[in-house]
Amino acid sequence: MKLTDFQIGLEFMEGPFWWRCTDIGTRSIAAIKLAEDDTVWYAGPPYMIEEVVLDEARIADCHLTEEEHVEAALVEADTSSHPGYPHEALRRMTKARLKSRAYPRTGMFRFDRVWSDGKILHPYAAHKVGEEWIVSFYLPFTQGWGEMSETQFIALPIATAFDIKRRAAQLANPRRT
Repeated sequence: MKLTDFQIGLEFMEGPFWWRCTDIGTRSIAAIKLAEDDTVWYAGPPYMIEEVVLDEARIADCHLTEEEHVEAALVEADTSSHPGYPHEALRRMTKARLKSRAYPRTGMFRFDRVWSDGKILHPYAAHKVGEEWIVSFYLPFTQGWGEMSETQFIALPIATAFDIKRRAAQLANPRRT
């Protein structure tokens, strides 16, 4: 969906949940998750449940029907060049993420980054060394692991679908890199 598709009161899907739009900004919307059994929780504003801000990336993953949501997931699966995550990598990342609950900026984990050489870095955890946060990342195309300072990591550009396709092409045709 696009920002212009929203109006206050509109119900939509994002991820596995239904939401109701409660406010519209210039680049984001606010919404409440429709997960309560009693509709009294949805009375407002102000709301007794948390209003969540959905940014441009999350808005793009919103759908008006379950069918649209499933179709979009199938298209993504059929057209994405992302290699996915093997079971053992997911297990390692999940364990580390549970240990890094003290990290204050978990929104940073939402976005892969791209190195200047085209490598895609998937952040999954962070730990503190002295006064500095160190970000742990996974390299999905080579199944490698790494770490770097948070400052260095967030300075890297956010990976786009184009970056992922370019990385897949680099590895398919190594002489063209």
